[in-house]
Amino acid sequence: MSEEFLHYLWKYKKINFSNLKTTSQQSVVLQRIGDHNEMNSGPDFFNAHLMIDNQKWAGNVEIHIKSSDWYAHHHESDPAYDNVILHVVWEDDMDVFRKDNSQIPSLQLKDYIDNTLLFRYQKIFENKEASWIQCEKQLSEVSDFTISNWQERLYVERLEDKSKLIDELLINSSNDWEAVLFKLLSKSFGLKVNSDAFLSMANSFDFSILRKSNTSLEQLEALLYGQAGLLYSDSNIVYVEQLLKKYDFLKNKFKLENDGVFPFQFFRLRPPNFPTIRISQLANLYFKNKQLFNKIIQYNDLLKFYELFNVSASNFWKTHYTFNKGSSFGKKNLTKPFIHLILINAVIPLKFLYAKSQGKNIEEEIFGLISQLPAEKNTIIDRFTSLGVHIEDALHSQSMIQLKNNYCDQKGCLKCSIGNYLLNQECSLG
Repeated sequence: MSEEFLHYLWKYKKINFSNLKTTSQQSVVLQRIGDHNEMNSGPDFFNAHLMIDNQKWAGNVEIHIKSSDWYAHHHESDPAYDNVILHVVWEDDMDVFRKDNSQIPSLQLKDYIDNTLLFRYQKIFENKEASWIQCEKQLSEVSDFTISNWQERLYVERLEDKSKLIDELLINSSNDWEAVLFKLLSKSFGLKVNSDAFLSMANSFDFSILRKSNTSLEQLEALLYGQAGLLYSDSNIVYVEQLLKKYDFLKNKFKLENDGVFPFQFFRLRPPNFPTIRISQLANLYFKNKQLFNKIIQYNDLLKFYELFNVSASNFWKTHYTFNKGSSFGKKNLTKPFIHLILINAVIPLKFLYAKSQGKNIEEEIFGLISQLPAEKNTIIDRFTSLGVHIEDALHSQSMIQLKNNYCDQKGCLKCSIGNYLLNQECSLG
């Protein structure tokens, strides 16, 4: 048994409210359950209205597994609990008193819950045999309609979670959306291994410097490689010498510093993902597109984005993956799977938050764009697929990642539409 389940029973009135009595046999008539206090300290439900033995009460409701938890949590000495008018418990194991020694009425929930609902709760939420998620054996019973609706809500949740970083970047960039786009793209170009290093590089100089430098591709590359700390003065390669010369000029002109830039990792990366290649591709993207933010906000068609991100690394990188070692010839273009990641992690979250800041609702446009992308491939998606969940596109895969990380792993089943469906369905779970 969990307090969260008791909160659920009270909030959604999943108990038999007819003929309620306190443990001292006082009649209880509920008029208002109160406002659920989910995040802050203090009683669990504020401003409840009820009748106890025909006496009207207005105040707070506190919920515990056992009555004795009142003292275990030291509520007797906390003024925030002085206005508790009803103590709702699963098991009433002792009398509880306020500071003025008046007894707080207690309602024992286990006397008023339907046994079928309790069985369902124990079957799913206290399932000790679950190896991955609590409802893995019952998931196939959930209707496609329930899962589909929940996936859309989960994806919006995921966008809102990603918006927190964008909000932070906006504050640090004086609400310069173009600058924030550059930082998000940089982070995405670093993938998982180098995301923090790329973001620290993008944060190491004011975006106005990039604006002033994008008249020349070589200047852009010099700026990014130099701030990344990847240029070395002892190189005898002409390309590197040219970049160093231009970076020294930019460094002196704009008083550049890069002490806070994290080291870039090459170990265990596939060569196409080396930061040397990704930085050149990023520079080429900005050299090719002077008004990148405006285009990203306007576009909603995947083909348009393929065209926008159709860039490759500079000529030097056709025969190199690092500055000091040659390789076989090959163009280093952004691949479609990589573009999909950029759209998922940078472009779509930015479009979502920008529209929200303008007072616009573009959920349908966002759903249309993310649904054009194929589903991601990872262990989470593989496991949900094996359990019978339909995962066709990136909206589905993103939503299921959100579900696993923010609900399943946190045992947040009572806040999950799937958990609620299984808890309240008519058929047996046996």
